Amino acid sequence: MKLTVRPSYIKKYKEGFPLINEQSVERIPQMDEGTIVELVNEKGQFLCKGYYGIQNKGRGWVLTTNQHEQIDQAFFMEKLKTAVNHRQKLFNDPETTAFRIFNGEGDGVGGVTIDYYDTYYCISWYSEGIYQFKQEIITALEQCLPVKAIYEKKRFNHKGQYVEDDDFVCGEKPTFPIIVKENGINYPIYLNDGAMVGVFLDQREVRKKIRDQYANGKTILNTFSYTGAFSAAAALGGAVKTTSVDLANRSKAKTIEMFSVNGIDYEEQDIIVEDVFKYFKYAVRKKVTFDLVILDPPSFARSKKHTFSVAKDYASLLEEAISITNQGGVIVASSNASNVSMKKFKTFVAKAFSSANEKYKIIEEFTLPHDFKTNSSYQESNYLKVLFIRKNT
Repeated sequence: MKLTVRPSYIKKYKEGFPLINEQSVERIPQMDEGTIVELVNEKGQFLCKGYYGIQNKGRGWVLTTNQHEQIDQAFFMEKLKTAVNHRQKLFNDPETTAFRIFNGEGDGVGGVTIDYYDTYYCISWYSEGIYQFKQEIITALEQCLPVKAIYEKKRFNHKGQYVEDDDFVCGEKPTFPIIVKENGINYPIYLNDGAMVGVFLDQREVRKKIRDQYANGKTILNTFSYTGAFSAAAALGGAVKTTSVDLANRSKAKTIEMFSVNGIDYEEQDIIVEDVFKYFKYAVRKKVTFDLVILDPPSFARSKKHTFSVAKDYASLLEEAISITNQGGVIVASSNASNVSMKKFKTFVAKAFSSANEKYKIIEEFTLPHDFKTNSSYQESNYLKVLFIRKNT
């Protein structure tokens, strides 16, 4: 199947743009998911080829600029071998046994990611198109690395949402949780318990930085805390006390477990199940303040009283955090919204501090760690933005 690229996109594809979408090609006829498509210019000259797969980002991904390259078992094996070699330093680190080994378009195959959890693997599929190559990718993985078991997350529902299913694919079923390490910190992992497994691997460097340089002797507030990964890192770094706040009922038990597997007395910490915005109001009323506040909300979240989106609401969220951060304290502002650039994210910071009539200084910046390899021709692939912001005295 040939698709004609719009003139405005030809240069982009020649420079390595990996996404096939309705804006980039003239017309997409009806076809089966996983169909190999050739992208051509208006004269019919070959530009690149990839696969058709409907997902929330587009209609498929470019796989090669070589017209004669076959998209087969050998193709996926080569991509995976290159990806594994890129992560060799992590494979050799006994203090870290969980990381990403394949990151979609950053490693040359958009729409699929593979995470490693101490020889257990979790593959996330983002369209039924890439799912057509499931067997080739799994065989490549089994031939490339030692595998105890493989689990999968089907995320090709509307807007990339998780499709509820038994996620076990093959191998030996472990007893959950699997305890993995990240920079020496223990994390309990559940690969067959819904969309999320227990820790967001893209924040590895940020957790280490908090533990090693920012937590000692400090009071910490971790908002949207999920399983308390940031809280455990802070406690291990010598925090006086951590306070973890999340609306989800399961967050309390998950956070207790996170502390427990790291030998931290959870009764010495505060774990609060509540809407973060409601907690901010409580803290202001009670004059509760913190030395370090961590803001890592989902890109989009809905509670009974709030619908939160990063683009619309992050500045006001940050303003609330400023009000309960001590002078000279630090706010760790984080977002994984791919539609918001670092430049735009910094405008949220400027707006919030201006509204709060406070001065600030950005003292650290983080994007994705090197195992989350990105494609420089597709800015959205480098979605993570983390700023350490000091509230100036």
